[in-house]
Amino acid sequence: MKQKLHVLCLIMGQNQKPNLHCHYWLLSSLTLVLLNISFGSCFDTISTDKALRDGEILVSRDKTFAMGFFSPGRSTSRYIGIWYNNLPQQTVIWVANRNTPINDTSGVLSINQHGNLALHHNHSILPIWSTNVSVTPSDTNKVIAQLTDIANLVLILNDTKTVIWQSFDQPTDTLIPHLRLGFDRGKDQSWVIQSWKTDDDPSPGDFTLKFSTNGMPQLFLYHKNLPWWRGGPWNGEFFMGIPNMKRDNNIFNVSCEEDENHAALSYNTYDKSVPSWVVVQQSGFFQVFTWDNQKNQWNRYWSEPTGQCDNYGTCGPNSNCDPLNYEDFQCTCLPGFEPKFPRNWYENRDGSGGCARKKGASVCGSGEGFVNIEGLKVPDTSVAIVKEGLSLEECEKECLRNCTCNAYSVADIRNGGSGCMTWHGDLMDIQKLSDQGQDLFIRVDSFELAKYYKRPRLFGKNKLVTALVAFMLLVLLLVSSVYYLWKKSKNKEKMMWDLNHDSPREENDVQSKRHPNLPLFSFKMIMAATEKFSPDNKLGQGGFGSVYKGHLFDGQEIAVKRLSKDSGQGIEEFINEVRLLVKLQHRNLVRLLGCCLEKEERMLVYEYLPNKSLDFLIFDEVRRSSLDWGQRFKIISGIARGVLYLHQDSRLKIIHRDLKASNVLLDAVMNPKISDFGMARIFGEEQIHASTKKVVGTYGYMSPEYAMEGRYSTKSDVFSFGVLLLEIIAGKRNTNCEKGRAASLIGYVWKLWTEGRALDVVDSTLGQSYPPEIALRCIQIGLLCVQESINNRPSMLEVVFMLCNEAPICSPQKPAFLFNGNLDMKDSSTSGGGSSVNEVTVTTISAR
Repeated sequence: MKQKLHVLCLIMGQNQKPNLHCHYWLLSSLTLVLLNISFGSCFDTISTDKALRDGEILVSRDKTFAMGFFSPGRSTSRYIGIWYNNLPQQTVIWVANRNTPINDTSGVLSINQHGNLALHHNHSILPIWSTNVSVTPSDTNKVIAQLTDIANLVLILNDTKTVIWQSFDQPTDTLIPHLRLGFDRGKDQSWVIQSWKTDDDPSPGDFTLKFSTNGMPQLFLYHKNLPWWRGGPWNGEFFMGIPNMKRDNNIFNVSCEEDENHAALSYNTYDKSVPSWVVVQQSGFFQVFTWDNQKNQWNRYWSEPTGQCDNYGTCGPNSNCDPLNYEDFQCTCLPGFEPKFPRNWYENRDGSGGCARKKGASVCGSGEGFVNIEGLKVPDTSVAIVKEGLSLEECEKECLRNCTCNAYSVADIRNGGSGCMTWHGDLMDIQKLSDQGQDLFIRVDSFELAKYYKRPRLFGKNKLVTALVAFMLLVLLLVSSVYYLWKKSKNKEKMMWDLNHDSPREENDVQSKRHPNLPLFSFKMIMAATEKFSPDNKLGQGGFGSVYKGHLFDGQEIAVKRLSKDSGQGIEEFINEVRLLVKLQHRNLVRLLGCCLEKEERMLVYEYLPNKSLDFLIFDEVRRSSLDWGQRFKIISGIARGVLYLHQDSRLKIIHRDLKASNVLLDAVMNPKISDFGMARIFGEEQIHASTKKVVGTYGYMSPEYAMEGRYSTKSDVFSFGVLLLEIIAGKRNTNCEKGRAASLIGYVWKLWTEGRALDVVDSTLGQSYPPEIALRCIQIGLLCVQESINNRPSMLEVVFMLCNEAPICSPQKPAFLFNGNLDMKDSSTSGGGSSVNEVTVTTISAR
């Protein structure tokens, strides 16, 4: 018989992680079935005479999972882990010694003399980590450890196939099919998943996902033992606070089993060939991932929390959080309640203090009743009293007979029957849902009840007076409503004007309204996204202020440009950038996600571009060596297409006026994106040029007619593009040319061009790995763009055509020289030599 050989290898890497499935007896049976194989094999087992050493791996019988030593992220520490075996991206789903790493590669995992699985150094028998089971001396030699096909590492007695320990009872931060969440009181066993501390440290972090059966079964995400997110009650099919789960029922099979001593939740996929996992991340999200065979990568299928209202108790007790309420405050007090701290509620838009019963309200034997609010994630059921089998009417009577009952709801249980839930204290963590929400009945006094269900009584002892008073109240209400709607319409009209026209504008108007296509981010949301503007999240610094990296609730990465009070960019430039970027959509323009005008803050929220700005790469000898000719030409072409879009293809004709290397950002695949539109101007369709007394921009990139006379046009941007093109090819700043050669890069390139040695300017880090004829053509295009005469410069349409075709082009004329001597001045808009991310240039000329 042909012997099968397995090549054991060391796989280094880092994990990412994500839904749920639960039959306890089924899991045990499945494990035993998977164990019913030839245990004499050493491919997937560890025995008393066969250990696992650093550099070797175990592979499950179906080759889906592997186990061995690994180092997470940038760490050099060694851990025992289990990961998907045949995927190009290592995804660690379980870690044995997450609290006790090994600092070298001498680790050995073996069965010790007591029958336990133990991790130790090869020169010592003292365990660093081990299982803690009791094995009789006679059975010690019968113990083996095996990696099963469901990624469960089991310790068994080989002769009886009895499982004495399993890794599924000690999950880490990842939930995979068949792995459970819950508890077994009889065995004093609980199953929770807890985030890593950092990407480099798998020890337990701050976030824990648990399955709770207090009241109605619920899924909780805790932050340092405090509720962070709640999934709502389980109805036998999905968690009613996560309506998306109903949509996913054709992909994920989630199940739960519960009795007096045992409750467990787990999941599986209907398509067993598609790997999936659920992970609790150290950033406070728990996410579901599935493998995409076409893209050969993990796709994030689902993520929680998804917004501010998903955070536990965002609006405090006795209030409702509505994530779809964009215009106004997201928090609303429940009927019969009022803000507990009115100043925080109304002035600071801080609802964390919640609401309290209105003063003087009597809800005990005084004609009280219930107001129904539809479509909610009902309050935390951990403190609810649940009685099964009661109808809606019976549940109402149950609550009404007890004066401490503040609300009730009835959940339809999918496996038959219903559950009456009553709350006798504060109502916590209520959220308005767009789909699949429940009805919640709030207890209110007779006066509040009349607002919702009773009509005014116009008949009494004095019908005329009653009718007159009611009529006057109706007229007053009508007039107030008309005035409110008119005022709201005028404010909205003014904001829309400000975002679409060059007119005077007031900051207060911007704070109150929004462009329909541009979200307004709250200051609180940005504080959370940037971890209170943590220095660790700071990306760059400029004359405008600072830029910070952040994460939104859905996990999206953002860059927040926070303007300082001393910034040269005022409210006019700020609104100018907002109103332009919200209308411009092009793959080579940075995407504006929103803005914030709150608490005297002016902030712009952009898509996050991981490769920073072009100047960060191209002007550093070490970093620019990573840019080959293909990438440089791709960047040049992308910038050209972006400027062409601004000049010709967009709905508006835009002159950027500050095109430079630091205002070109690079995404993950090095696509260039033009940023910083604070100085941009809109031209009329037939307008050719304009003038200004306020010259803004960066010396070295400004055309001579603009720098000297204040005249600007599309040809001003063409000049800036020409400078940028030459800088990308040469790897040198225009204003920082080597001494003894020329006052500027333009002058040096022109000198070499006239001498027939233009290729000498090409960056030396490219060596000979560039096409000379294309490089020479690009240099010629750059010189055409920086010609002194505005009429001789090509349009951006002609530039794009010349870059994309091989047709002959004319010879350049004399370029513009703005310098009379060598300048040794740094760019005032950057500091510390770092990258300049989404810079805003000050409104005076600055040296490059």
